[in-house]
Amino acid sequence: MPEQKDLEVLIHGHTPILQIETHEEMRALDLLIRIATQNVIPLFKWTVTEGLRRVDIDLGVQRINAEPRDVLGHIKSSSVDGIYVLLDFDPYIQEPVNERYIKEIAMQFEGARNKLVFISHEINMPAGLAKRVARFELRLPDQKALEQLVRDEAGKWQLESGSRVSTDSGTLQRLMRNLSGLTFNDARRLIRNVIVDDGAITEDDLPEVMRAKYQLLNRDDVLSYEFETARFSEVGGMRNLKRWLQQREKIFHGQIEQAGIDTPRGLLLLGVQGCGKSLAAKAIAGIWKVPLLRFDFGALYNKYIGESEKNLRESLKTAEVMAPCVMWIDEIEKGIASGNDDGTSRRILGSLLTWLAENRSSVFIVATANNIEDLPPELVRKGRLDEIFFVDLPKPDVRRQIFTIHLEKRDVSPADIDLDRLAAETEGFSGSEIEQAVVSAIYSSYGGDTPVTTATLLDEISTTRPLSVVMDTQIRQLRQWAESRTVAVD
Repeated sequence: MPEQKDLEVLIHGHTPILQIETHEEMRALDLLIRIATQNVIPLFKWTVTEGLRRVDIDLGVQRINAEPRDVLGHIKSSSVDGIYVLLDFDPYIQEPVNERYIKEIAMQFEGARNKLVFISHEINMPAGLAKRVARFELRLPDQKALEQLVRDEAGKWQLESGSRVSTDSGTLQRLMRNLSGLTFNDARRLIRNVIVDDGAITEDDLPEVMRAKYQLLNRDDVLSYEFETARFSEVGGMRNLKRWLQQREKIFHGQIEQAGIDTPRGLLLLGVQGCGKSLAAKAIAGIWKVPLLRFDFGALYNKYIGESEKNLRESLKTAEVMAPCVMWIDEIEKGIASGNDDGTSRRILGSLLTWLAENRSSVFIVATANNIEDLPPELVRKGRLDEIFFVDLPKPDVRRQIFTIHLEKRDVSPADIDLDRLAAETEGFSGSEIEQAVVSAIYSSYGGDTPVTTATLLDEISTTRPLSVVMDTQIRQLRQWAESRTVAVD
């Protein structure tokens, strides 16, 4: 068992303190018990509720040395060699007397058979002890281990219900891929939930597995999750973007492995405000049938020095475990534009660029931006992201389609409306401005107790000054810049 051998090497090593951060306390203890038993080393476990007791042999609950300072004093003065495991000791480590005790125990244990082991979900070791600490991480289950977990849970279901669990090989493989990155306990719990629901593992179970997986992994508000993106795959238009995505879909999903072909990294969606960049991001996840994670720069930044970079690392790690997925970074220029923030934005940008260069997981970045001037050249140049697409103001046929979508959405029959006239009269309107014209026309019709007509819509259109008129100079410059530097989505 490689995991046990790795831990055994550390137990026999010269570093006096071991640190194991995990939510699988019993798994870590079981490994230590097996190692202690095979090597005939006494193993002691401490908790604040039970005190110190020996666990490699059953001596019963002794309830001695329950106080943190008492147990450290006992370990320091004890003549019994052994492995001393302290569970959830993290709140007490930073206390000056306890820190000194631990340091003296570490110096006493150096070169000896003894080990001091801390196990908790999070351990903040003082800087003065760091050089005397070795860290060990429990391995996550690989595909073989996940398959065995499925078989174990299926066997239990068969014993309880008298019937076999039904599935097919393709769905089973996708389930195990979706479970990758979880601990043994979490994976087992999700497998059990899938099976006991109806005694089957089906395609319909996979979205719920991914949703539950995200909830287990995400510990903050930086990433929000949306799996129901399939309906966006049928969005009209975006012909060039859809063709580009279709060419890369099998590579992204690992269905084709060929030397010299890199996994798609991501793209930048640049465009006029309100023209559908967010819709395009959702459409990408829908077309590829993967979860969509939305990255919030506002929640990323933290007033405490260093916390923003930590938040970024944890969010990127969550995205890697959720792979394959699309990670949407909305209005990226606002998050990485340099400002009076003590260099945090530059460090965030550096960390993000490094991750983009080194990332090998199937996490596809979709960054959206309104203002190209605020984007650093390091991000815009080819090689960081695969392509820059421009989402322009909609053309007449697309404007007609947008009217149809929003009228039908609000139970107004497009057959009674002159859509060609509306499309002609909304030259320079964005998709969101067309939607707002429809909404305003419906309010007007309700207020006057009259049906929505072409005339009602034209009245609202005539009172609207679109952004392309209000910000004519800026939008014209943006379109000119994009003409020779980007690919149009349509």
